[in-house]
Amino acid sequence: MESEKLLRDTLKVRSLLYSFRYAFQGALYLFIYHRNMRIIYISGIAALTAGVILGLSGFRMAILLVTISLVYTAEMFNTGIEVAMDIISTQYHSKVKIIKDIAAAAVLVASVNAVFVGYILFGKKIYNLLVK
Repeated sequence: MESEKLLRDTLKVRSLLYSFRYAFQGALYLFIYHRNMRIIYISGIAALTAGVILGLSGFRMAILLVTISLVYTAEMFNTGIEVAMDIISTQYHSKVKIIKDIAAAAVLVASVNAVFVGYILFGKKIYNLLVK
């Protein structure tokens, strides 16, 4: 009885580790094969680095991290939807185009939001650096 519980618990941990492994494989795939994701990764790292260098407060860094995550997540969903639609229909279909366009629009909304958040978080600090 006790050995069965130990085995189940071990399998749950192993299953969790596999889930993380698959998630990292997905992120690596996106980075290697999708130019837009590389741009988004690099932009996120640059924004995070700028936040550290400019000494953003903890609250502002949290807002920055949520914003970066939102853009990453939107692009990941967009890519997933595009790949799924390509599997479903290899030929042009107007409904597939609409689905892909809507997914791309989600990335656009997240990216525009990120620009506004960046302006709010960095604008004054960058202005002060340039004026001095």
